[in-house]
Amino acid sequence: MKRAFIFVSLALLTSSWGFYAHMRINHLAVFTLPSGMARFYKSNISYLTDHATEPDKRRYADTAEAPRHYLDVESYEPEIDSIPRKWDDALKKYGLKKLNKNGILPWQIQRSYYQLVNAFKQRDSIHILRHSAYLGHYLADAHVPLHTTENHNGQLTHQEGIHAFWESRLPELFADRYNFLVGRATYVNDPLQEAWKIVTHTHALTDSVLELEAELNKNFPAYRKYSYSKRNKQVTKQYSFEYSRDYHVLLNHMVERQMRAAILAIGSYWFSAWVDAGQPTLEKLVKIPADTSERHFRSEIDKKYKEGKIIGREN
Repeated sequence: MKRAFIFVSLALLTSSWGFYAHMRINHLAVFTLPSGMARFYKSNISYLTDHATEPDKRRYADTAEAPRHYLDVESYEPEIDSIPRKWDDALKKYGLKKLNKNGILPWQIQRSYYQLVNAFKQRDSIHILRHSAYLGHYLADAHVPLHTTENHNGQLTHQEGIHAFWESRLPELFADRYNFLVGRATYVNDPLQEAWKIVTHTHALTDSVLELEAELNKNFPAYRKYSYSKRNKQVTKQYSFEYSRDYHVLLNHMVERQMRAAILAIGSYWFSAWVDAGQPTLEKLVKIPADTSERHFRSEIDKKYKEGKIIGREN
């Protein structure tokens, strides 16, 4: 299994944790679930793993997708606590244009959660899995500090590239050393409030992410900062192992803690959606096929993704 994860990460790097980490987080979240859910989710663990990255692929075809992955806190208010928690209040204060420009991640988590609740109520296996995979993706994004700031790729502090460095390069190099035993999923009383709690904690880490890399950059030999590897007959520039290792040490297990928190949060949201739907039995579920328009759109997603032209910003 490990080799499969690594192959995907090297071949299909993208934003938001990178394909490798998103897939591993969704995969491991399955093992936090109680007995009433575990059999169904374990039976479909390949789907949940493989489709963990689908929301990122949607960004190549869906103009509404990009803002679902981030929240630029400073573009709204200097302090995150000043942002209205409820969607209608935020819409009234900022307007839809500003919301779509600066990110709607906490509200997207709430929306995806209730889509999963409804899928459980309908006992629709296809939509249960799809909305579980999508919800897992957005919750994982909420644990990435650079998804909560307008300086999302270090572009305001001359640190361009730090986004993929933190969320892709570091997990790929060091995640095999992490402890991913996170315990059992627990019930989430208020999905929106919990989403804001997660994003608030994550945003508090942003300064450390940026400042520690800036300090390392000052003291690390410039000629050793990057390395080069050949991929698909192209030479790719990347942060060297030595630079990555030193940054990882300075972060003091931050990436590991955030991955662990994401795994437990995803399992807890899945479990809570099942409870809120009345804990339906997950045996002999129905399969409601996609209609013509949905099948066409999903085909369009695959086509646009292969073309490689992302809609909206990359990070």
